[in-house]
Amino acid sequence: MKPITNIIKFYIEGFKNMTIGRTLWIIILIKLFILFVILRIFFFPDFLKTKFDSDTDRSDYVLEELSNP
Repeated sequence: MKPITNIIKFYIEGFKNMTIGRTLWIIILIKLFILFVILRIFFFPDFLKTKFDSDTDRSDYVLEELSNP
């Protein structure tokens, strides 16, 4: 258990002492939020939910599309 706590303390101290790295992490998190939340909402609608009503219809469609070459 001691090595795990040492590793956690190592990373906590490293993040506390960052100057430029903190702003870079903020930029990275903002970009990930934009990629996975904003773009998904506006550009990638749920195709299967709009086309089919039940789960069995969706699964049949996916199975058919995967099995056809």
